[in-house]
Amino acid sequence: MNRTEDRQLVARLQARDESAVHELAERYGSRIYQLALRQMKNREDAEEVTQDVLMKVYRKIGAFRGDSALSSWIYRITFNTAMSRLRTSKLARAAQQHEPNRQAEDDSLRAARQPADWSQMPDEELLRAQLRRAVVTAIQELPEIYRVPVVLRDIEGLSTEEASTRLRVKDQTLKSRLHRGRLMLRERLQAFTTGLTLHRQTPAFSG
Repeated sequence: MNRTEDRQLVARLQARDESAVHELAERYGSRIYQLALRQMKNREDAEEVTQDVLMKVYRKIGAFRGDSALSSWIYRITFNTAMSRLRTSKLARAAQQHEPNRQAEDDSLRAARQPADWSQMPDEELLRAQLRRAVVTAIQELPEIYRVPVVLRDIEGLSTEEASTRLRVKDQTLKSRLHRGRLMLRERLQAFTTGLTLHRQTPAFSG
């Protein structure tokens, strides 16, 4: 893909030319999918990441200044989107691994709302404890229509077909609800995941 073609595509995207969105998908869709698949190890999730990335590129194209190749910019968006989804899914599974039924989930939610004595906990352990509670609370506070698909797919590990069969909805309906639920969950957990990342990157100081 040469720079001239990319510049033309960027200009059309910034002008909100709808045909440019289709061209973007044709040019980069397969590469986005292949990168997403390497990270997600799952075709369904890779497809969802691909759609996420295409929409992000379209929405954020105004921020692209041409300092790097368009492909490099899209690569970074793809990698970050995949990592964010993996992180959210892993946190959800970790938070729920000891919650086999709804009663246990309700107990966890009540516990999450209770004050805890974290004063003696190491910083890393403290952050993780807070994060686990935040994940439990965030999942439980999702509207049921979105919470159930997230639990079935990301916690119980059901496939799209299995989850849609259990809920008696079409696969596309399940995917749409799952996508929305994951977005809502990521938004609620963003402050915690960012804080944990910054904590890990902060160098230790000795007195």
